[in-house]
Amino acid sequence: MTADAVRARRVFADTVRRDFAFLKSTTSVADLHARAIVLPDELGLLVPVCALHADDARLIADLARWRAAHADAFPTQFPVSEEGTSSWLRAAVLDAPDRLLFLVCDRHGHAVGHLGFADALSGDRAVEVDNVVRGEAVDRPGLMAAALDALVRWGREVLGAQTTHLRVFEDNARAVAFYERAGFRRTGTIELVRTARADGAIAYVAATDGALADRRFATMVHAPAPRDEGTILTAGPSMSGREASYALDAVRHGWNHRFADYHDEFARRFAEHVGVRHALPTSSCTGALHLALAAIGIGPGDEVIVPDLTWVATANAVVHCGATPVFADVEAGGWCLDPRAFEAAITPRTKAVMPVHLYGHVARMDEIARIADAHGIKIVEDAAPSIGAELDGRRTGSFGTAAGFSFQGAKLLVTGEGGMLVTDDDAVFERAKYLWGLGHEGDFWIGATGFKYRMSNVQAAVGLGQLERADQLVEAKRRVFGWYAEELDGVPGLTLSHEAVGRSIHWMTSVLVDPAVCGVDRDGVRAALRASDIDSRPVFPAISRYPMWAARQEPGPVADRIGATGINLPSGVNLRRDEVARVGAAIRRRLASAGVTARGQAAGVTA
Repeated sequence: MTADAVRARRVFADTVRRDFAFLKSTTSVADLHARAIVLPDELGLLVPVCALHADDARLIADLARWRAAHADAFPTQFPVSEEGTSSWLRAAVLDAPDRLLFLVCDRHGHAVGHLGFADALSGDRAVEVDNVVRGEAVDRPGLMAAALDALVRWGREVLGAQTTHLRVFEDNARAVAFYERAGFRRTGTIELVRTARADGAIAYVAATDGALADRRFATMVHAPAPRDEGTILTAGPSMSGREASYALDAVRHGWNHRFADYHDEFARRFAEHVGVRHALPTSSCTGALHLALAAIGIGPGDEVIVPDLTWVATANAVVHCGATPVFADVEAGGWCLDPRAFEAAITPRTKAVMPVHLYGHVARMDEIARIADAHGIKIVEDAAPSIGAELDGRRTGSFGTAAGFSFQGAKLLVTGEGGMLVTDDDAVFERAKYLWGLGHEGDFWIGATGFKYRMSNVQAAVGLGQLERADQLVEAKRRVFGWYAEELDGVPGLTLSHEAVGRSIHWMTSVLVDPAVCGVDRDGVRAALRASDIDSRPVFPAISRYPMWAARQEPGPVADRIGATGINLPSGVNLRRDEVARVGAAIRRRLASAGVTARGQAAGVTA
């Protein structure tokens, strides 16, 4: 097993333990629905069974009644009592780290059944659907089907489950048909024998030694037919009950003496995540970069070197300080700042360099730091899209004097808008915090011209929930990139952007289109995607081409070529494998119409 596979399995197991425990720890009815899964079309909710329910006599009575009514569907059958159900709820659900049960609630909030996951820690990122019971009549058809679909989707998007399976008695034809309609297909059969236990229960267990089967389990795995309709967006966040719960708490209680609870905790935990001493939540990454440059003393007459391939905010932060951005070319591999171009751009006025970890790839920070140190140049990392990316065991944001991160709505972690300044330098942090606070020195006395760059407590609450899920979100991004690598393997004229060094988070999976080989340019491929209801966006142009810079430069040739031929493909963390396949198929169809076939000839050019 590869190191990446081992890491992905560990992240999944950690996510299961943490998220199951979080949902089951709920003790407040005011918080319970914030942690629920909302069903589509206002059908209802999936409400996690939690500590609040442990002494809910009415619910326990309902659970016992439902179990008794559906006894034949369970592999273990026994006289059901409310006392036994209470014990089962505590021992087999709430205290079991690999099991989670949801109440299926209708549009009025009434519990009408339940379903959940079991055995979530034994396989390779696999979960088993368990305890699917409709206990009451429902006023809208399709409620249980919608509940099952929402459960499977939640397991995939929030937990990162790669496989969802179940076992159902083969002779329960109605249940088998229900699961088949829900996208499950049969994979095999387990023969069972009927046994009597010492406690009087009847149990069906796997047959051994050729024993004649009394009943059979049909084993099934979720494998729905690929969808060929609906818009596929370029990006989009994953939001769970964790973020909703924290945000609701901040809305209800995060005022007056608690106005900074989530703000301060988010900062503390983010600094810990990056591996630095200080973090300052800001209203944007642009604000964080501006503060960082101001805090290290960048001002008029200074030059700051930035890569020619980045979002304009990198250079704007320099201009906000009254300094001059100087553009250096990027590497063909990884698309980040080329250390040789950085060194060539240094002048006596150069005071700082701002490497950008573009699209989640890591810049060559070892070489950049060597050059910067030799010339007495400060490093401010634009780590906006790279939360969780690593080089030699260190995370981006920990290599320079300071760094800025983004939580804009398309990033890995989102707060709607927002950013974070991080630094290990105590003096830089204190100066940045002073400017961040408008130069306020107490009793409304202002000692310097500062900035209003503070993040709100509610945003920080959402950010804290996202941060606690960061590892799983990184794995989702890397998984999406892996799917694209499979889909576009061997297609002439297309080049996926890989990391050149370190471990990328592949925030955006991007591809270069060579029109000389493909017979169609970047915009032609994007038009074909658009015609298939698939969103995409162009890679940033070489920003030295923008008209507003005081000092004009010729664009770097590598940045210019990437900016003219690059596409950001749909890369949201909730993207499904069949959606990536649909993107790949649309690209291959367009290239085929221009005479290009995978692993073959391309308009007379040997692949």
